[in-house]
Amino acid sequence: MKKQIRLAIVMAIAAMVVASCGQKSDLPGYKQTKTGLYYKFMKQNKKGQQVQKGDVLVAEVTMRFNNDTIFSNAGDPQRIMQVSEGMFDGDLPEGLLMLHTGDIASFAISADTMAKFFPNQMPPKYVPGNGDKIYYDIALADIVTADELEQEKNNFTEEMEKRKAEEPAALEKYIKENNITTTPTSDGLYIIVKKKGNGAKVAVGKEVAINYTGRLLDGTIFDSSVEKDAREGNIYNDRRPYEPLTYVVGQMSLIPGWEEGIKGQPAGTQLRLIIPSSLGYGAQGASNTIPPYSPLVFDLEIVSVK
Repeated sequence: MKKQIRLAIVMAIAAMVVASCGQKSDLPGYKQTKTGLYYKFMKQNKKGQQVQKGDVLVAEVTMRFNNDTIFSNAGDPQRIMQVSEGMFDGDLPEGLLMLHTGDIASFAISADTMAKFFPNQMPPKYVPGNGDKIYYDIALADIVTADELEQEKNNFTEEMEKRKAEEPAALEKYIKENNITTTPTSDGLYIIVKKKGNGAKVAVGKEVAINYTGRLLDGTIFDSSVEKDAREGNIYNDRRPYEPLTYVVGQMSLIPGWEEGIKGQPAGTQLRLIIPSSLGYGAQGASNTIPPYSPLVFDLEIVSVK
């Protein structure tokens, strides 16, 4: 399945061939361009914005091999393809460039032609010479132009630079407001031991069990192994267990600040780690819960070390 979805995206972002006038085809219900692309419009909105090279299309797309669906986001329009350079005559982009916002259309490409370019990514049922087709059924909801994309990119860059510049002051404010007197490590990590344990010490190769709650500087809880904290932070999920995270140190990739903070700590220890973004999720952030350049606060309890 992953290979077929990859094929869908590769073909979808391929692009620009000048569309030509339609003519009758051997595929019922479809017309055919001079380059060999089959097309059929179920709805046309010629007053809508027309697709141009470099545009990103916000669309519902169903990709089919004959009548077998390979990929679909029907009912959920997404930014799913960008129009760039084409790869062969009769490529999908010739059809994309016919589209206007509001259009609903279907395009068909010879599977044999596609197999020449993607021999290892064809659907399992593909048999050379059978006359099979790859279909793209597209409902175009909106267009994001190349200029708009560039503006989005510039805005994002400016926002990231602003967040990066503001991080030191935000950390300093948090440290001051919470009366933290612990000296940070050379790379800016604060390790605040609330209760010192007396068990075996954390080391590479040891199996540890750790309860944790992670927060942003404003107190927002983004993850926790503790049910009470998860409920408090409105992130409770009844499909996950609330129990210590158990793993072998060195065999699981965690953020550097976590790994540095628990190193050498004995079982039974309770500590708070204040982690700068350089030791956390950095410029990327994490999903929708941790913005880029976000310092993190982790409350940890090392339950056991074996």
